[in-house]
Amino acid sequence: MTEEPLAEILLRMAQGERAALRNLYSEAGPKLFGVCIRMLKDRAEAEDALQEILVKLWSKAHQFDPRRGRSTAWAVTIARNHCLDRLRARKAALQREATGSNERAMLEVADTGPGPETLVEMKDEARRISDCLATLEADRATAIRSAYLDGHSYDAIARALGIPVNTLRSWLHRGLRKLKECMDA
Repeated sequence: MTEEPLAEILLRMAQGERAALRNLYSEAGPKLFGVCIRMLKDRAEAEDALQEILVKLWSKAHQFDPRRGRSTAWAVTIARNHCLDRLRARKAALQREATGSNERAMLEVADTGPGPETLVEMKDEARRISDCLATLEADRATAIRSAYLDGHSYDAIARALGIPVNTLRSWLHRGLRKLKECMDA
């Protein structure tokens, strides 16, 4: 038995337990949706991405090893990579459209933003994260923001900071551990 509820769910999913998928949504859904919204900046696309990510987690659950890392970090990494793939596909589609047509259509987007209660909760959570990020060294906080909030690749961040990628990975690992301790306090 692990101490992490998400790890337990992933291990049950790896054994083919379908009920665990429902638990996955309630345990990790809000956090993964937050990653999708921050990276994709479009609620409808984030909702679609979340569904695809949950299916990916189901199909990859057998690859999760609780001895190699925390379940939340593993799931967020899968979500982040999926969102990066969507962003690349979106960019490629825009480039194809721009070369195939000189006319640009204006898209009207309905306001599908969160309600007032959710906004208050999100603002409080953002403040807590910001306060915890402020306890880190500036370059470590910058690396975490770039990787997990802005969706930049490790290579790009390492180049921008002038450090090797493995050093960046260490910074991120240690920084996330300190952030978790701060958020849990």
